[in-house]
Amino acid sequence: MNKVLIVEDEPNARTGLAELVASWGYRTDVAGDGLEGLEKIQQWAPSIVITDLRMPRMDGLELLDRISELQTKVAVIMVTAQGSIESAVEAMRIGAYDFIQKPIDPVRLRTILQNASRQVGADIELEITRRRLKETGVLGPLIGSSTSMKDIFELIERIAPSNVSVLVTGESGTGKELAARALHDLSPRRTKPFVAVNCAAIPETLIESEIFGHEKGAFTGAQERRAGCFELAEEGTLLLDEIGEMPAATQAKLLRVLEDRKLRRLGAKAETPVDVRVIAATNKDPQAAVAAGELRGDLYYRLNVFNIHMPPLRDHLGDVPAIAQSRRTRGRHDG
Repeated sequence: MNKVLIVEDEPNARTGLAELVASWGYRTDVAGDGLEGLEKIQQWAPSIVITDLRMPRMDGLELLDRISELQTKVAVIMVTAQGSIESAVEAMRIGAYDFIQKPIDPVRLRTILQNASRQVGADIELEITRRRLKETGVLGPLIGSSTSMKDIFELIERIAPSNVSVLVTGESGTGKELAARALHDLSPRRTKPFVAVNCAAIPETLIESEIFGHEKGAFTGAQERRAGCFELAEEGTLLLDEIGEMPAATQAKLLRVLEDRKLRRLGAKAETPVDVRVIAATNKDPQAAVAAGELRGDLYYRLNVFNIHMPPLRDHLGDVPAIAQSRRTRGRHDG
């Protein structure tokens, strides 16, 4: 049974949250601020910490930073006020597993806790993967012993267990989808679907339906309800390739889904909760795409919590023999 520490300076909120989490079968303890929370973490060793962002003596971001210094496996869930998306993104950058906004949605919190619990169970397998990486220069579908590829492997290992959004950049053919697949395979979501969609390959008139789904009769030819890519990837990972080719209106709708974790199918009256990790990829310079109006700046900010830049093969030619051998081996197995 996972132990969950609640760090919250408001007594009623602290007690209510602890009772709610305990009702789901977790062992709980509480702390009134970050300083007390840090002491409880060292003494009680919880696997999950739910902490408010703003607290006296030591706030949530400082607590998160101090937890990282302990080098202990703790999944931190940050509770933020409405409109504090920048603070939430900053928390994700420095190691938070996920964040949830006030007022807390119990369904959303329970889902985050379940995912965080799976992450705790994945730590042993991740350590085995790290050892294999050092010995063979292989990380899932990615291959390479060069310095640039090892740096990418280490970044993927570090961010895969979290729920953080990632932007993968690089020229065509550099392995952006392979990087996204490695992120999925090393995450607690690895037993759930991995869905990849190329935004450039879908006609503009169909892309919202493809990604968000539609209800029967939503438009001419919609003869039945259809789940979109978000729902098909439920509890798993969705790769949005060539994100810069997505129409502006669809980008705005995507941003709302990322922030609210809910979507509305075309023609639907109600919203549908979704639990999906989103990875975006592009072969363009994303900052240039923002400047040119091809990519919304706020969407870029939301997706680019972490950036993985895949180098062209000409920049790590020493990896060519191993990549070629892997492809020959796969070809024999496929045949």
